[in-house]
Amino acid sequence: MSESPAEPTAEQLVEELRKANVADLLVHTSSMLASIAYGKLAPDLRDLDQARLAIDALKALGPLLEEQPRRDIEQVVANLQLAYASAAAGQAPTAP
Repeated sequence: MSESPAEPTAEQLVEELRKANVADLLVHTSSMLASIAYGKLAPDLRDLDQARLAIDALKALGPLLEEQPRRDIEQVVANLQLAYASAAAGQAPTAP
């Protein structure tokens, strides 16, 4: 029988936050928002308002990213906007 890992203490959480790199966190957040946006555009779970919010958030974060991640996110945003337009028109989303 394996034991579940102990919950981190408040001090451990604070220490992890001190080590966090904001640029890396922005890239991770952008990736998560992109995944959520694509999920909200899926025909069986379609939620255009939530997809639009995620796309807008990605557009807002883009200028804060370093050059390579920014270019990647700009391409993702373009693909999401096309998928959003297709979904809003009632078409099946196209693959990026």
